[in-house]
Amino acid sequence: MMSFSLWDIVSALLLTARWTVVLSLVAFVGGGVLGLLVLMARTSRLAGLRRAAWVYIELFQGTPLLMQLFLAFFGLSLVGVEVPAWLAAGATLTLWSAAFLSEIWRGCVEAIPRGQWESSASLAMGYVQQMRHVVLPQAARIAVAPTVGFAVQIVKGTAVTSIIGFTELSKAATIITNATFNPFVVYGIAALIYFALCWPLSRLSLRLERKLNAPHRA
Repeated sequence: MMSFSLWDIVSALLLTARWTVVLSLVAFVGGGVLGLLVLMARTSRLAGLRRAAWVYIELFQGTPLLMQLFLAFFGLSLVGVEVPAWLAAGATLTLWSAAFLSEIWRGCVEAIPRGQWESSASLAMGYVQQMRHVVLPQAARIAVAPTVGFAVQIVKGTAVTSIIGFTELSKAATIITNATFNPFVVYGIAALIYFALCWPLSRLSLRLERKLNAPHRA
């Protein structure tokens, strides 16, 4: 039976951890862009856009991420559309992230006093101009900490994509465990790598929250 050193295990996990990082970045950036569009629709003055955005958010927040991955990967195959695991994982996590980020940001937008809307409206600004020049710059200050905090959830969410065959950190840990028959060591190292990815983000979120809210304390 082939033997594996501790370094073999660590190096193999670190190599696949890069795909966890890449997938997290794709989901965060893609989800941020789409989430901003959903936010604009959710706070629009057009009832149809608000309703469509609400349905989208409820759909992706109200169903398990695992089920969404299954539908994207296996469901489309049933109608003759073959989707690579990496594409299904990236697209699903992007759509899922957008639903949550848009709601996080909507709460931040609604925290801006109505007087800001009324003042900008008195300057003959349209909705898009109000959002771009007045509301979003102020809401961004409030949104930084929870947005960074949600990035931690995205990193941890990538582990679910192993179920459709995408080889990221948790999938690699399973493969290596099957080869080494040493699950405690392999999954222990994988857990440490996840911790190394998530802990700095958690600390950054807490630090930003304290820093940005400091001027408002009594």
